[in-house]
Amino acid sequence: MATDWDALKYVHLAGAGGDARLAGSEWENPATTPHSVSHAWSVAAYLYDRMVTDHEYVQRVRQQRPSALLPVIAAASAHWHSDTWWNSPARKYTPWALADVARTSLAYGNEYRGDGGCTERDLLSMLAAYAALTDLMVRDNGSTESIASWLLRTSGEQFTYQEFGFNDLARTAALFSQTSSTRTPRCLVDGWDEELLGCSLADYVGVTQLLQVSALRNEGRFDPAWLRQPQMEQICSVIPERTIREVTERHFVIDQKAFKADNEARRLSRDPHLRHFEYNPLRGRPFLSGFGTGYLAPSSHLIIPKGSPLGLYYMGMAHFGNDFARELGDLFEQYVGRQLRQLPDAEVHAEIVYRDERRSVDWIVLFEDLVLLVEVKSTRPTQQLRLGVLDRTSAALRQIKHAYKQLETTAALITDRNPSFRHIPVDRPMHGLVVTMEPFHTANAPFQKEVRPSTDIPVTVCSATELEHLVTLRDTSASQLLLERHGDPLTSTYSLNTSLVGRNGGRNAILDAAWDSYPWKRHADLESQAAKDG
Repeated sequence: MATDWDALKYVHLAGAGGDARLAGSEWENPATTPHSVSHAWSVAAYLYDRMVTDHEYVQRVRQQRPSALLPVIAAASAHWHSDTWWNSPARKYTPWALADVARTSLAYGNEYRGDGGCTERDLLSMLAAYAALTDLMVRDNGSTESIASWLLRTSGEQFTYQEFGFNDLARTAALFSQTSSTRTPRCLVDGWDEELLGCSLADYVGVTQLLQVSALRNEGRFDPAWLRQPQMEQICSVIPERTIREVTERHFVIDQKAFKADNEARRLSRDPHLRHFEYNPLRGRPFLSGFGTGYLAPSSHLIIPKGSPLGLYYMGMAHFGNDFARELGDLFEQYVGRQLRQLPDAEVHAEIVYRDERRSVDWIVLFEDLVLLVEVKSTRPTQQLRLGVLDRTSAALRQIKHAYKQLETTAALITDRNPSFRHIPVDRPMHGLVVTMEPFHTANAPFQKEVRPSTDIPVTVCSATELEHLVTLRDTSASQLLLERHGDPLTSTYSLNTSLVGRNGGRNAILDAAWDSYPWKRHADLESQAAKDG
């Protein structure tokens, strides 16, 4: 499902006399440059034919001053946006590598090195060093446990940059604004968004979209002064200039000093092999102050997540505490039910209350050829998991383990013809589906079997995004896809997304309705202008 920025398509923020300009217009593309330059790029891309230590990599990054390097990184990130980095020189311009080079420069660089210059080839050599970084798996001679840890680290490092921006942003309104809770809320009451964000939820997402478009089209920059330009008058008639400025400064911007402090405080390990897998403060605040006019986003890929449910989760937890997590969990459970009800060939039942007020799985979906038990967990991978620590005591893994037990218990109640479950048929296969708010990319892999209980029914762990695509299948039924997936011993150990690739899917009406609620989509004048300029 492609992301279409619709009404923001024409917001180039461009003008005469030194105003903002279209990103990438001066970017040197080795595919179109003379042979001598292309050769130089090739040398930089394959500079290392050996493993590189973290110390060597950090020292290479430190050769350029942050003030010179970070704008080059930002321009590269804006140029190689979305999936285009697959076509970048030697595929080195990956978003995770660019984000870490930026982090390394901010955390360890200074303004007293080099001559103040930095070229794209300098950056490419740093990216080459990053790609050659050694790993604990090498140190541990490729033991089974070290390979499993490497898979956790690599998936946490790379797959988080490959999510669907449309789904993530649309889900925010679909979840928080358009899904009804079954419980009386304590913090998600009227005005919670104004209290947390300083504006409405819709305007907050609208600012996120504006910042994303600005960064992509202006080499990673957004300058609040642009809002005073004549061509921005219509934009500011939708979201007031003051709101855009205040939300940006409050939620998206950090300076180098604060970045350094946060980067140091959030580290969980002192092992140099793990340093680049640690939390990057650019995830919390993707724009920098103090690097030229306005604000600079070294990693434009990290802007959209700020407007996603995950971004809201961390802000909400910091402000409201655990009540926010509990209420979000209830909303997410109901949201999954809304998605399941879009299945054209299924009957959806809510959880069943049986003996002594016990409860079944959250949803039971009846197809003609399958009974699908669905347990919902509003959870996300922890930083320990992203470092490759498969800790059986972690809250995230405990929740998934509990989901397996719930599925097994409900399956047994159905099979044993418990009176409360007699309306559920037993004449067809039964599968389990654990739906998590954020992806656990390797949750179905064999190496994670030891941290989850065995069950008598096949179980698949999938993310909200995967479910949103599953329910829109048009060339096959969701039940048939799940049955075929289980029948393949290899495919069944992959993420559900692997089985969805290449399938014909329709629009997701819930996400489309949520997307249409955002300011730029709602504003008819902007849509009309976008159509003319498109």
